[in-house]
Amino acid sequence: MPEMGLELVKIIAEAAEEKKANDVMVLDIRDITTIADYFVICSGHNNLQTKAIIENVMDKLEEKNIYPINREGMEATKWVVLDYADVMVHIFAQEQREFYELERLWKDAKVVELGDLELAD
Repeated sequence: MPEMGLELVKIIAEAAEEKKANDVMVLDIRDITTIADYFVICSGHNNLQTKAIIENVMDKLEEKNIYPINREGMEATKWVVLDYADVMVHIFAQEQREFYELERLWKDAKVVELGDLELAD
């Protein structure tokens, strides 16, 4: 049976890719923190694209009756965090992603290759 966290990651990554998100990255943080199992990080070229990514991720999960337990940054859409307990989704405007460099801050995390998730084309 596949791990539920990875199934959620797959849905999120596919939803982000559908809206042409930049550099979708999945970090396995299970061995370094208890706040979540995975981070999904991506960014949009502009405010409109970033909003589309956020909406598509939330819509795809709502279709499966999965709702975030918390949402932060929805007003400004520069850095939005959707907290799905085991999976935290970080959707950035490109400038903020480059500034905050979550990938560097969480450099001890294992990178989950998107190809391993068998994303739909």
